[in-house]
Amino acid sequence: MPQPPYPKFKGAILLCIDNNKDMLECEKSFLESFGYTVLTAPSGCKGLELAAMHPIDVVIVEYLMPEMNGQEVAVEMRRLRPLAPIILLTGVESVPEHTLNLVDALIAKDRLASHLLPAIAHLQGRGRIPPSCYDA
Repeated sequence: MPQPPYPKFKGAILLCIDNNKDMLECEKSFLESFGYTVLTAPSGCKGLELAAMHPIDVVIVEYLMPEMNGQEVAVEMRRLRPLAPIILLTGVESVPEHTLNLVDALIAKDRLASHLLPAIAHLQGRGRIPPSCYDA
């Protein structure tokens, strides 16, 4: 199966934050296969540390994590890297409106494979994806 080309965005640095090690490895392998540089962090605190040390083009963060959830990461990331788009991943059906207002895109984990690359490409173009785009 041929992979869709995203040549304009090769070389972008993505930061993936998730407490699930297997999920992080899958995201990293998948995104690197499209030419992205991927940094991974097993917690919000570690993700913020990486964002302080490296230029980040897009942040991909899990919503439900212990210690520091995706909403809390988004608040701090906006202070640290205000121009970096944030994609929130979730397995829950409902995310509070105030959390949605902090992020640029919401992707349900069961749609990750089909929605992540288009979302990254769109956000690198500096657009905002309404969360309702991924409900169908």
